[in-house]
Amino acid sequence: MRGFGHQGLLGSLLGAALALGAAQAASAETLQDAISLAYESNPTLQQQRAQLRALDETYVQALAGYRPTLGLSGTASYERYAPSFASSLTSRTAQATLTATQPLYTGGRVSAAVRAAEAQVLSGRETLRAQEAAILQQVIGAYVDVRRDTAIVDIRRANVEVIKAQLDETTARFNVGQLTRTDVATVSAQYAQARANLAGALGQLKTSRAAYLAVIGRPPGTLEAESPLPGAPKSLDDAFDTAEARNPSLLSASLKEQSDLALVAQARAARMPTVSASASYSQGAALGAYPDNNNQNTVVAGVTVTQPLFSGGLVSSQIRAALEQDNADRQALEQARRNTIQSVSVAWNQILTARASLSASQEQKDAAALAFEGVKQEFRAGLRTVFEYVQAEQSVRDAELSVVNAGHDAYVADAALLAAVGRLDVASLGLGARPYDPARNFDKVRGGLSTVLDPVAGALDRINPNGAPATLDPHRGAVLGPLKADADTTQK
Repeated sequence: MRGFGHQGLLGSLLGAALALGAAQAASAETLQDAISLAYESNPTLQQQRAQLRALDETYVQALAGYRPTLGLSGTASYERYAPSFASSLTSRTAQATLTATQPLYTGGRVSAAVRAAEAQVLSGRETLRAQEAAILQQVIGAYVDVRRDTAIVDIRRANVEVIKAQLDETTARFNVGQLTRTDVATVSAQYAQARANLAGALGQLKTSRAAYLAVIGRPPGTLEAESPLPGAPKSLDDAFDTAEARNPSLLSASLKEQSDLALVAQARAARMPTVSASASYSQGAALGAYPDNNNQNTVVAGVTVTQPLFSGGLVSSQIRAALEQDNADRQALEQARRNTIQSVSVAWNQILTARASLSASQEQKDAAALAFEGVKQEFRAGLRTVFEYVQAEQSVRDAELSVVNAGHDAYVADAALLAAVGRLDVASLGLGARPYDPARNFDKVRGGLSTVLDPVAGALDRINPNGAPATLDPHRGAVLGPLKADADTTQK
């Protein structure tokens, strides 16, 4: 019975898979469908979103430095005092203490930590945008790869059928003495090459379908022609200006460097005094025959001021480490600027190249098709050799392949340019998928009454000559500047 159950389960799964495949084959799939599915379910995106939600918690943890803490402790003790062998005294006591502590001034430590966490959260959002753009690029690439390879398979298969028909005709004419054995061998070699090309195209299509499944989460069905991607810059200058304002990697690097400045201020604040207020209430009692006679209640309140004097070089080392980390991330920001200019320039040149290639390939295809018709008629009239016929037919197929590849490359270059300028996202593409809102979780975890009290609690803490910058600017240091002008010059 167990084996029968397993067979039934396998049969059900197989039937469901066949039904799903039939449904996919019956309904055409669009690029928008593929993007929406990947946007909602791609594991890499889900992982990045989870990491950003974890990063949101660092801001809440930093804010906790402004807020009061409340703790409860309890002790129980037993004491036996024996002044001599003949006598002894015992004592059993218990005590509970409730303590509340409110930081009043931390020398700027907390305010710097909050500013650093805020910058890191904003940088994480830009990193998520970059990851989303990378995934959308993969989806678009996988989609057009499958469509390209499907078209190539169709061209290769048609080529096999045409050459097979030509081989049959050549063989028949050889049998009646109109052609030579060399003519038959020429077409036979071309037929074998065509079959080999078809086998290679089928293998490449299977590879592209596997890549599609990996990034989107289901195998491709019948794919409709992709529609033009909206939001492409009209000129190279427009592309650079848009990238300066929206490129997620560039903005993330800028915010990361500003977070480092806040961490430098936090390290320096370790030399500043701290002030805190505390209050405690203790309830003590003796555990014995007459506990009520020894009850004790204690209330303590006070303000504590702490001034660090010597840390054994720890604070100085932490300051130097924070400064060097800021130096490293300033270099990373400079590299991000250069990478942005490079990616925009490369994508723009690829678009120009692919569009020129597409136009030329289309002209080549039209001319090759016209020439082939003439060669075919002349061959049947005995005015052309078999070799000339085969070469003319191959020119048509090569032109068709060039058109398919050039169209594919142009579309991929459009997506790369949109990613480089920061416009490759579901909102800019106008898809039906609901954009993921990172601020929703952030507002949720930091919400409550504390959001009203935190600015008040932090007002004193920001009185620090070495404090963090007052405001965050995602575009600070992200100006492309002279490098953009140099890149622009190379395009003219």
